[in-house]
Amino acid sequence: MAATITHITCQRLTFSWPDGTPVLDGLDLAVGPGRTGLIGLNGSGKSTLLRLIAGELTPSAGVVRVAGEVGHLPQHLTLDTGRRVDDVLGIARTRAALHAIEAGDTDERHFAAVGEDWDVEERTRATLEQLGLAHIGLDRTVGEVSGGEGVLLRLAALLLRRPEVLLLDEPTNNLDVDARQRLYAAVSAWRGVLVVVSHDRELLERVDHIADLREGTVRWFGGTLSAYEEALAVEQGAAERMVRVAEADVRRQKRELIEAHDKLAGRARMAKKAFENKKEPRAVMRARKRTAQESAGKHRILHEERLEKARERLTEAEGAVRDDDEIRVDLPFTAVPPRRRVLTLTDAELRRGARATLQLRGPERVALVGPNGAGKTTLLRTVAGELAARSGEVVAHVPLRHLPQRLDILDESLSVLDNVRALAPGADPQQTRARLARFLFRKDRPDQLVGGLSGGERFRASLAALMLADPAPQLLLLDEPTNNLDLASVRQLTSALASYRGALLVASHDLPFLRGLGIDRWLRLDGELTESEPL
Repeated sequence: MAATITHITCQRLTFSWPDGTPVLDGLDLAVGPGRTGLIGLNGSGKSTLLRLIAGELTPSAGVVRVAGEVGHLPQHLTLDTGRRVDDVLGIARTRAALHAIEAGDTDERHFAAVGEDWDVEERTRATLEQLGLAHIGLDRTVGEVSGGEGVLLRLAALLLRRPEVLLLDEPTNNLDVDARQRLYAAVSAWRGVLVVVSHDRELLERVDHIADLREGTVRWFGGTLSAYEEALAVEQGAAERMVRVAEADVRRQKRELIEAHDKLAGRARMAKKAFENKKEPRAVMRARKRTAQESAGKHRILHEERLEKARERLTEAEGAVRDDDEIRVDLPFTAVPPRRRVLTLTDAELRRGARATLQLRGPERVALVGPNGAGKTTLLRTVAGELAARSGEVVAHVPLRHLPQRLDILDESLSVLDNVRALAPGADPQQTRARLARFLFRKDRPDQLVGGLSGGERFRASLAALMLADPAPQLLLLDEPTNNLDLASVRQLTSALASYRGALLVASHDLPFLRGLGIDRWLRLDGELTESEPL
């Protein structure tokens, strides 16, 4: 890596989409050497910021300066399946020239193409081995590798370029457990400037700093995700105490204002009675009345100003408390008695050729793990009745619902409320609104069209539609549910599933999320479905 200090600087960075939707407005950011975890709510602009730094987008205003070459691994990676592996890795021209020289062709162009990179193949194979891709031949095509391997290939290409600045956007999405471990090792070994956008807790435990992008501003925290959460908990605890103090002050100022009004009203009654009794000259009485009125007005204004200032302090204190509410839902109709049969697979052959035998009983929570391409999604779709097994038997003994990776179960032209009612047509609309509030769709939010929802809102709407369906699902099938969710949404999902009383079958590579669900059994699919040790 270069000996000079590399860095990223953004000044007054502003960006809006062509339709006018604002994303960033006057953002200032400075990133130095080390590994930075960039976190924030869905829709806060993290991916857009990386694309601006990489030069893939042009800011509406402001400047981006980067010292050093930039390598960018985007969140949604599309590779031409017809390209060869060496072409994706960026070594095809150098490799072809090297082979021509080895074959006896001394054309000067070949030597110019190789330059000083005579060990390009050895260096490439070492990088591929580091990422668990040693089995992939350089002459193969991208169409012959899995999606997860494609992500690692693109990362290998970046590592071979040795950029001074590396930008990774949700790099562990679609990676199986083994591939994630290799990516963690690559990140831990990185020297230089690295910015990673991720919700992967294990990955964020390997960074040096956390940058929290929230409401258009970045706040920095030293250390890993755990250190950030500890610091934030202390900060939020203090903020909540300030809210309680401010609320008490508002109540006190209201009480004192009422008491002042009562006292002044009593004085006014006494003055009126004295005036009527004419115990003093009329001019004296009028002067005293004017003085009393002026004094009362000043007194009232003083208390009203105190109350207004107390309200301002309360608003300021409330603004410091984060509104990352948790989903809390009590769904008694989803309950499954212990030992009741929920799902039976008897020597079922899936379309990908894998075979599965399984008995799922009671409110079991089962994790489904295995390498990419093993057929986990196919298994869930087969259980859901979306695909037919080639042979064997698949029987669901209870009502079930399936949440696919793509979250494509909702009608985008309908509102959140109408989508939920489509799966529970007999439900009372007001009762449905009350239940949606528990999924954080409050006030008029249930009336918003699904097509206009953010990623996190779309996920909550999909989850609500499934969990509030009629009949109530006593078996939930979840396929990589934390992909593309921010950390707050993952916490919301975990809290929602904590109150779910049915059985769960969850395919995921996100081990911290699975552990947080209280998994009862671990199953591994890799040709055959087998019991696995807890991961």
